Amino acid sequence: MALNSQDKVDLKRVESYLEDIKTLKGRFLQISSNGGVASGKMFLARPGRLRFEYDPPTPILLIADGTFLIYIDQELDQVTHVFLKSTPVGFLVSEKFRLRGEITVTNLQRTPAILRVTIQDTEEPEKGSTTLVFSDKPLMLRKWKIVDAQNIETSVTLSDVQTGIKLDPELFIYRGNLWLWQKE
Repeated sequence: MALNSQDKVDLKRVESYLEDIKTLKGRFLQISSNGGVASGKMFLARPGRLRFEYDPPTPILLIADGTFLIYIDQELDQVTHVFLKSTPVGFLVSEKFRLRGEITVTNLQRTPAILRVTIQDTEEPEKGSTTLVFSDKPLMLRKWKIVDAQNIETSVTLSDVQTGIKLDPELFIYRGNLWLWQKE
């Protein structure tokens, strides 16, 4: 994608905004193109830490501990570890947030109130794409949409977002006990 001067300014703003977020807490609503709908609480602490606590009846907990994204399914009594860097959300918690190099910007759309940036892995674009949706003036992350390798689209909308707050480090530690879900 060829970038004009306004695109470059907007992408630099996005990089700076995301780089400045060290902690984040909020609610999320997740909708998948395969019909799934879920909600819950999200916690982020950069670098490398993330937690999605799904509201009942969804029996899922996701924890990123800096190395792995740990998917915990209480109903199936199953735990899966995936390298965080290989997941669509890994870039959100990277130490340095850059929209170049390992990430390629494939689309940029702006309206007076919204900025959308679509990115994908530079080396493995077949893994899918992520579109970040920001409200503008002031710039604030509101939503992201992931399209995976199977062309399943998952949208995550954020609400009640707080940044720059102290988060309990225990939120990002998986101790193997499926029954100790809620940390807050």
